[in-house]
Amino acid sequence: MLAARQRVAAASNVIPQAKALPDPTFNNTFWPFHDNALQTAGGRVGNQMSVNQKVPFPDKLKTKAIIASREVQIAQTEVDGIAREVTESVRLAYYEVWFATRAIAIIEETKDLVADLTDVAEARYRSGGSQQDVLRAQLETDRLDEQLITLRRQKQVAQADLATLLQQPVDLLPEATDELGITDTPQQIEELIALAEQCNPKLRGLAWEIQRDRDKERLACLQQYPDFNVGLSWGLISDGHDVISPVANGNDNLSISFGTTLPIWREKINAGIREAAHRRSSTTRRLEAERDELYGKIRRLIVQADALAEQRDIYENRIIPRTEGTLELSIADYRGKRTDFFTLIETYRELLMFETQLARIDATLAGTIAQLDRTVGCPQ
Repeated sequence: MLAARQRVAAASNVIPQAKALPDPTFNNTFWPFHDNALQTAGGRVGNQMSVNQKVPFPDKLKTKAIIASREVQIAQTEVDGIAREVTESVRLAYYEVWFATRAIAIIEETKDLVADLTDVAEARYRSGGSQQDVLRAQLETDRLDEQLITLRRQKQVAQADLATLLQQPVDLLPEATDELGITDTPQQIEELIALAEQCNPKLRGLAWEIQRDRDKERLACLQQYPDFNVGLSWGLISDGHDVISPVANGNDNLSISFGTTLPIWREKINAGIREAAHRRSSTTRRLEAERDELYGKIRRLIVQADALAEQRDIYENRIIPRTEGTLELSIADYRGKRTDFFTLIETYRELLMFETQLARIDATLAGTIAQLDRTVGCPQ
């Protein structure tokens, strides 16, 4: 982002250069040998100096300055695009930290549940049950410890990615809050498309490129008009004894000159106009293609967000509560020796899987909204 802002600053300094007159030229002519020096009626010419200034046809410099200002606008849209990209990357990295944190919490809660199941299995074993149930319960604890190792490593990687994006010290690992706080919901596609037309940096950048190319086309048309040249010359005249003219008075020469370019090579000028027109047409087609791709991406993200929201509702309000109820019944049945430990473990594993899937759905939904925000392009 800082590099892109420097490019904007650099482009803004092109404007005063574009609208400034070309540097004047200075010429100094002298004759070092008297016998070979130019002589006039006024005397021998010892030295001639001239200053010349090129003056472009009116509107040429103004058009160049306008083109330079368009480049500033284009560079600014690049800054906005990078800002949206960095924001999305930070959000996605944060959601990974949150998911790993949430999954670890689920495992920790599940370990407490497995500890209770182990107590139940041991109590049943003491009353004549199978020792195999106790070993299975202990094995589940080991499996959870192994999952914790994997999740903690995953969390550390996500924290490192987030710290890198935030330019934090390597020993300072950011943590996530308990709640993800998904408050944004996808709007109607027509509203999002309208916002994208106003905010998306790529669309705005291409729109500025079209304006720039139109100005370049106008500048190409102005090349058929001549540029001017204004000059001032001064000549040092000597009336010494070795001059040829008998009426030499030694008066210095002073002259003013006016000149113009002759834009007679029409094919070259017309080719420049055609080139500018084709570039403008190409940029227009690029804008249309980018707009179509953008609309398609918005539609896909909305469909994905809607599907995730529906899945989240099913898991949170139907699947998980029913699985929790089933697990409570299974524990009661196991205590009463009406079911086996394998059925109990399967139900507990399903609950663990469903809770982890819900956390993943939350993180994916938040990431989808982050992608949608970047695609639309409006600051959040």
